[in-house]
Amino acid sequence: MTTAWNWYVIALVLFNLLGVAWLLWWTAKRRPGDPKPEEISHYWDGDITEYNKPMPRWWINGFYIAIVFAFGYLFWYGGFGTYQGLGKWSSQGEHDREAEVANAKLEETFAPYKGQAIDALARDPQAVKLGKSIFANTCATCHGSSAKGAVGYPNLTDDIWHWGGTPDQILHTVQDGREGVMPPWGKVLEGMGGPDAVDYVIAYLHQLGETDGGNRSDYAAARGKTLYEGVCVACHGKDGKGDPNVGAPDLTDGYWLYGDGRESLRETIGNGRHGVMPAWGNILGDTRSRLVAAYVWSLSHQAKPGTPAPR
Repeated sequence: MTTAWNWYVIALVLFNLLGVAWLLWWTAKRRPGDPKPEEISHYWDGDITEYNKPMPRWWINGFYIAIVFAFGYLFWYGGFGTYQGLGKWSSQGEHDREAEVANAKLEETFAPYKGQAIDALARDPQAVKLGKSIFANTCATCHGSSAKGAVGYPNLTDDIWHWGGTPDQILHTVQDGREGVMPPWGKVLEGMGGPDAVDYVIAYLHQLGETDGGNRSDYAAARGKTLYEGVCVACHGKDGKGDPNVGAPDLTDGYWLYGDGRESLRETIGNGRHGVMPAWGNILGDTRSRLVAAYVWSLSHQAKPGTPAPR
């Protein structure tokens, strides 16, 4: 807040408080010629009358006390522009104190699970329950309450993991995040294979995943294979199995993060995709990250609770 705005706020606050005090004093003051309190000075409908009695003194004093209290409140808690107040109170400070108390309770709850391996936590029903509650508060917005994902957000209940599905890989994803980039290859492919180049590659991808039910053009798939090997093989591999080290998905498993329809694939190949998984390590901390990773890992590894972890 600039100095000018600071003084503007101070002046506005003082004007309102002092103005209310003056108005109260002015209206309560009796002047020469005013009717006596017991005199009747107004009539309505012929027989409805009104006395001219002022407000009780205790009522007026109550207003004055409220005004004095307002000044005291503003001096103690702040309210005159950037003045912090004698009590140095702030909503941020109040939040930090309450957060510190809440975090202390949470740390006590999470302490038994500190530093434990993900697969070991996944075999502890209470740890999985805690991980599920953390997931509901942080991850369900994108992946859904059932963790089955949506278009552009992966399903976490199956065995398909673009960045790897080992316990350590899942923990790395939760704590450090992931950023998957599919470059736009439309112009490059058209320069190599003509205006139908993207459709040729789609035909080949359908052949790889056998998703077209046999209704494909062998010529288009053959052209697509040549284009694929000239562009896509660097990330997805010659056999289309992908590379979890760079987040390149397996193109043979029939799972398509953004959909397998022709228009969706044209958009993916032609204009690219950019998916971001935020890093939650600094927000959740190590133990809570481990608990949510254990819950996610348990969704696709249905080990019986109480089963000893592998050695």
